[in-house]
Amino acid sequence: FSQLKLFRTNRNAFYLISESISSFLFHFIFMTLTLLTAIYGDDGTGRFPVWCKLRYILGPTFAVVTYYMICSVTVDEYLSTNHRPYLRQICTVKSTHYVSFLIVLIAIVHSVILGLFFDIRQSTGCVISNPTFVQYTTVFYYPILIGFLPIAITSLFSCLAYRNVRRIVRQQLPIIRRRLDRQMTAMILIRVACFISLALPYNICRIYVTLYPISKTDMMRYVIVRLIQAITFSMSMANYT
Repeated sequence: FSQLKLFRTNRNAFYLISESISSFLFHFIFMTLTLLTAIYGDDGTGRFPVWCKLRYILGPTFAVVTYYMICSVTVDEYLSTNHRPYLRQICTVKSTHYVSFLIVLIAIVHSVILGLFFDIRQSTGCVISNPTFVQYTTVFYYPILIGFLPIAITSLFSCLAYRNVRRIVRQQLPIIRRRLDRQMTAMILIRVACFISLALPYNICRIYVTLYPISKTDMMRYVIVRLIQAITFSMSMANYT
């Protein structure tokens, strides 16, 4: 993107680059925790209160930014390929920067507030200490905010953008414009398809476990569900690669 003049001023490219940076930082945090666990036997969140809070501030921040950058790029692609001029005029480079800044700001504020309620408990380690926020993460944060809401947004607007691009092909527009729109839409559709296929199984699994907690006394069922959780979690982590 950075070496092609045509893409340097493209709004969708900006969103995709921002998403890539956020995904890289998320993976950096995840790999840091993995290395700490491999070297010292645990990641330190159960022993250091500051690190306990910081982990759950940084991780969710980058997760929310990544997910909603993907949402933004699909919405922007739909608007920029729309045949209605007033909708296309909404999309500018400045508005892209504003939206990106707003997403990052909201993600930081949200994660800081959430992270401050994480504390170390003797029996359970680093967990949310406030019952209200436990309910919030169970009912809204995991199933909706980073669950079905971004999946629904990306699915809807990517389909609408695809319909717009098919209409553009039939219109008398400059060939460079048509090629660029088709290339960007194809890239976005591939990214959205990967995003949905990798994120949806883990969200379904997490909601199932939340609604139907499994006791360790039912060992066979417990092990099977834990295995499915591990597989779907690994799939969801691929969204950040």
